[in-house]
Amino acid sequence: MTDRGKLAAGLTALGVAGAILTPTAAAADSEALVRTDRGPVRGLVAEDHRSFLGIPYAAPPVGELRWRAPRPAPAWTQPRQATTPGPMCAQTGDHLGGGSTSEDCLYLNVTTPRTRSGRKLPVMVWIHGGSFKDGAGHLYDARRLAAHGEVIVVTVNYRLGAFGFLAHPALRDADGVSGNYGLADQQAALRWVRRNAAAFGGDPGNVTLFGESSGAIGVCAHLTAPGSSGLFHRAILQSAPCTAPWSPSLAMANNPRPRPQAEGDGQALVERLNLGASPTARQLRAVPADKLLKAASDPAQPGFGPVTGGAFLPLSPAQAIASGRFHRVPVLYGINRHEQRMHVWGLEMAKYQGPIPADRYDEEVHAAFGAHAGKVLARYPLSAYASPSQALATALTDAEYARPALDTGRALSRHVPTYAFEFADANAPWFAAFPKPYDMGAYHAAELPYLFDVGYNQPLTGQQRHLAGHMIGYWTRFARTGDPNGSGAPAWHPFTTARAAIQSLAPGDDGIKPADFARDHRYDFWTSLNS
Repeated sequence: MTDRGKLAAGLTALGVAGAILTPTAAAADSEALVRTDRGPVRGLVAEDHRSFLGIPYAAPPVGELRWRAPRPAPAWTQPRQATTPGPMCAQTGDHLGGGSTSEDCLYLNVTTPRTRSGRKLPVMVWIHGGSFKDGAGHLYDARRLAAHGEVIVVTVNYRLGAFGFLAHPALRDADGVSGNYGLADQQAALRWVRRNAAAFGGDPGNVTLFGESSGAIGVCAHLTAPGSSGLFHRAILQSAPCTAPWSPSLAMANNPRPRPQAEGDGQALVERLNLGASPTARQLRAVPADKLLKAASDPAQPGFGPVTGGAFLPLSPAQAIASGRFHRVPVLYGINRHEQRMHVWGLEMAKYQGPIPADRYDEEVHAAFGAHAGKVLARYPLSAYASPSQALATALTDAEYARPALDTGRALSRHVPTYAFEFADANAPWFAAFPKPYDMGAYHAAELPYLFDVGYNQPLTGQQRHLAGHMIGYWTRFARTGDPNGSGAPAWHPFTTARAAIQSLAPGDDGIKPADFARDHRYDFWTSLNS
């Protein structure tokens, strides 16, 4: 989602006003009051759903709690108004919705159907994307997902950027989360769900953790983190195959990093703060938030993301899942057909202020693929594509998303029920406030408006709304049973070691069907480069 953030200029903050209807009766008021383990909250009731916004799930990580494992939220006795989102975690503002310097940001939002049969509902916990540096839970309005799918949806804020993922020798401590504070926040939110799901009508024994982009990288991490065992029972990964290796490309630059590399990146940041050669943890915690945010936003500063090595995340998710060392829960996962068109667009805007010139295509391929560039150019000749941008994006998508997608399916399906998809709407709605630069196809994050009301996209067409209904059905049936099939939807075959089945999700009468994924993305070619 890195380049999606470049669209933020000119967009107003995404709120939730208009998504909620005002309570009109005493019955609605009683439905709006829920008692959590820390105190009562009063949300808002609409015709088909209830929303509870800005519920604290941990203490504000400020002062001495900066760069520490999350602590319990303070308790309260009087009903807390849960009608507006909590502050976004500190970020520069290059995501949809604007920036923030708040460190008091560990809040979550709960959306439930208004009517239900009386049985406990599945709970789906959403980890937002944004390259681990921007975004917020409330930007993903889950009313359709909750009401139509009859599930409870929890969207979570977690510490971002240097606040959430700074690794530095001065911050090593006994809690074992050094560098993984944002992931520890997500664990704390899952523990909150386990304690409080029943109060909202949910089943704490049926929790699905799902996320997109860096949010899905977080889900991969929880699939392998020892402390996440038992906190969720299914997993959904969108646009982040777990076995994808770290890459310097925009797509994978925030994948988990080995601790020595992460601490080197952390020391580079600390040097910009002019705190001396060996600053203490107390000195680091005293740096004003805006100063830290500015230093971390320097273009020369590497990005921040999860840290591998140590008690919290002993292995990289790629290593752990490839070797079968992950929590045994069913997994639904997939990618978008044209993932890298968004990232290449961001690259060319930054480097060329326009499309990649034809005479620079070979140069870009060499920069991306190094010693393999000649073979890539032969397989992806410029003459076969509408533009250098699409040629480069196709090669990058196949190499960095599609090949790992098949490898991930093979690794997972040896141990757990696995369902794989490719979101393939070639005319997915673009951003309403920003001209489409060229044919972006099923770009990175294009599937989000089909599941959430995100507020930034052009409206879905009738056929796209039909596809959205099927996707919500697949996602929520999987959350309920571990199998997306049912309700008359086109059959979705599981991915197995014998059959690499991947479901294509596109509009139209024949839009949902098995994909010839390996052929379409030249899987054999990419595996041959490393054989």
